[in-house]
Amino acid sequence: MITGEADDVGRAVADAHRREWAYVLAATARVTRDLDVAEECVQEAYGVALAAWRRDGIPRNPAAWLTTTARRKALDVLRRDQTLRAKLPLLLEPEATPYAALEGEEESVLPDDRLRLVFTCCHPALAREAQVALTLRLVCGLTTTEIAQAFLVSETTMAARVTRAKKKISAARIPFRVPAAEELPDRIDAVLTVVHLLFTTGHAPPTGERLVRDDLVERAIDLARLLVLLMPDEREVRGLLALMLLTHARRSTRVAPDGRMLLLEEQDRSRWDREAINEAREMVTDALRGARPGRFTLQAVIAAMHAEAPTYETTDWPGLLQVYDLLLEVWPTAVVALNRTVALAMVRGPGEALDAVEEIERSGRLDGYRYLPSTKADLLRRLGRGAEAAAAYRVALELADNEVELAFLRRRLTEVSAQQE
Repeated sequence: MITGEADDVGRAVADAHRREWAYVLAATARVTRDLDVAEECVQEAYGVALAAWRRDGIPRNPAAWLTTTARRKALDVLRRDQTLRAKLPLLLEPEATPYAALEGEEESVLPDDRLRLVFTCCHPALAREAQVALTLRLVCGLTTTEIAQAFLVSETTMAARVTRAKKKISAARIPFRVPAAEELPDRIDAVLTVVHLLFTTGHAPPTGERLVRDDLVERAIDLARLLVLLMPDEREVRGLLALMLLTHARRSTRVAPDGRMLLLEEQDRSRWDREAINEAREMVTDALRGARPGRFTLQAVIAAMHAEAPTYETTDWPGLLQVYDLLLEVWPTAVVALNRTVALAMVRGPGEALDAVEEIERSGRLDGYRYLPSTKADLLRRLGRGAEAAAAYRVALELADNEVELAFLRRRLTEVSAQQE
């Protein structure tokens, strides 16, 4: 044990929650075979940790301590349930108890408890959005607010969605079990969506003081690497891992030493992680072989084209625009359409790109999305329409909560406002 003050214990518990939640919940869920019970036991374990670590010191392996505590609580729940069933056999329907799993957990084609739980939450009996939201909440430890922002819905709507998914698992008696090997391909798209949203939330956190949450990014990349080992023939799995490696390769250049956010055109490309870029480039090449590429592979192609360009100006913008057009055919979402306007502005000018942004805006599909008004503001700024740009930056400021992004938007607003004086 490592002794420490109360503040140190609080930080240790918070750090363990951020880094180890997925491991602890997954290990506990293997015992309970019930996600609600597992979550309750894990939450209790973290609560117990606050008092126990202050009294006994911070353990050298917090994850192991928390897992042991949570599983012991799960054992108590299962024993009480088993005792109740033995005393009231006529009042309860007979059903298979998960208690037997304690004697010897089954072998699985899934090499990691977290990944096993991801696949379990992505059960086909649940609606796709419910699968993804439930997994992000339970497995990845994202808050309801973070998930709601990723889905572009209100926090209330997302909370209800997660609650309904849990109730359906309970009411339908969906078992907590490892999917058979032949079932994995049917769940892969939902699983990839989860991992991608986890990475996106870490790469551009909607709230907080940091531009990157390394714990979420690293967790997503780790899960993607496990998926590649599990399903080496799935091209979209390699495409997703490549996309994340290429994007994360720029991590050290996204913020200046003084804390300013740096746009892609401002970043020092000599500091990008070339080892990660080279690894990803090989994956992209492999993923492009064979049938028509999917959405993650095409996004990886876009990221690779940015990574290989010597400068922002010499990027193959016409080629990028073509890839975006292909991506829109495969994945026709408003976010893709918005991202495409960046390449459109470089190829055909900011005026045509602004027309495309305003069409998306009129559709209402991205209402509340913080990058819609900021993209519009930048195009208006480039067109010399300062007053309109300032108005759009103010809208963007109302939607943003990340401190680094807020500081960037305030600087832009100050710049365009000064030009009007």
